[in-house]
Amino acid sequence: MPKLKVHQGTAKRIRITKSGKLKRRQAMQAHKLTKKSAARKRRLARPADVTRADEGRIRRLLGR
Repeated sequence: MPKLKVHQGTAKRIRITKSGKLKRRQAMQAHKLTKKSAARKRRLARPADVTRADEGRIRRLLGR
């Protein structure tokens, strides 16, 4: 049987931690940053966990 192909777009955006959780970057940080407060920009810079509702779908895209 051939090897499963990983969805490369997802693989570039999602990281799997050592404990098995999925980490992603947050949106709303590309442009229009002048109207956002410094605290909000710092909060958006931190990685976030993938929600449980999306986790199964993303794991399938990553071949796990």
